[in-house]
Amino acid sequence: MEDYNKIIESLGVRFIKANNINILQPVKIEGSYDVENTIILLRKGEIKFGERKESLRSGEILFIPGGKTTDISYGQDPVITMSNDDFINKKELYFRHYDNEVSNDPNYDSFSYVSFEAKVFNSVNFFASLDIPPFKLRSGEISSVIHHIVLETDSTLPGKERIIKLLTEQLVVEIIRYIVAKNLFVEQLVTNSTYFKDPRLIDIFAYIKENIGGDLSNKVLANVANVSEDYVGQYFKMLTGINPQDYIEYQRMEEAVNLLRTSKKSIRDIGREVGYKDTAYFCRRFKMMFGIPAGKMRRRESLMNL
Repeated sequence: MEDYNKIIESLGVRFIKANNINILQPVKIEGSYDVENTIILLRKGEIKFGERKESLRSGEILFIPGGKTTDISYGQDPVITMSNDDFINKKELYFRHYDNEVSNDPNYDSFSYVSFEAKVFNSVNFFASLDIPPFKLRSGEISSVIHHIVLETDSTLPGKERIIKLLTEQLVVEIIRYIVAKNLFVEQLVTNSTYFKDPRLIDIFAYIKENIGGDLSNKVLANVANVSEDYVGQYFKMLTGINPQDYIEYQRMEEAVNLLRTSKKSIRDIGREVGYKDTAYFCRRFKMMFGIPAGKMRRRESLMNL
């Protein structure tokens, strides 16, 4: 229990977006992907996900950890099947935002979603680091929090941002409580707790975050952790399950997505800011990781406001 409290206390939680959505046409997205964690509450209709086409019914919840690719169908069969890239370009044909439950059109299936970050020491994506698959759950507490977050996003009352921040933090705690109560992903949680037991690893995380566009070679990381260059890769992977250069690339690409969302900087400048001197190489790696070009990711962010 102490380790779980340490995990929760160390997490930096950030709300990204939330919406109520009507499904205008049933659609299956192959390889659906997002950087942030996404939690979906199905209000009416059906959602299927994963290779096994596991089904959600009304009132059930789907949690997709950030960085996890999954096939997902919205609405009942028959559905139109398309790639993640095609869906981004045509999203307005399939999804429509509605302000609140009062204005929800009963002729359409619907769901609510919340996207958020949850980072250990504001550096490591907690749920992504667990390497757990998307999974479904049923929880009145989590459903209620999702409902209140989405309602608050439409509010014009003072303190809106503060309330959303508090509710998003509660949402993360409720998800962790659910995982613990249902005894899910026990091995992953045990491994993840190693982050709190070695200050050298915390120093590496902090250094990477603060120097994301600089030299992050194993030689540099070895100096930060005060271990040998030959050992630092083995040491990092032993504690995190991933080698340091793969982790660094993910962090760089995540920051690139953040800059695409929040700035008007050119793709060339963004690539350089996150450590890629060669723009063409940055674009290739970006597309390989996210399945779409960086320019379309920027367009995607505008569409996500539907």
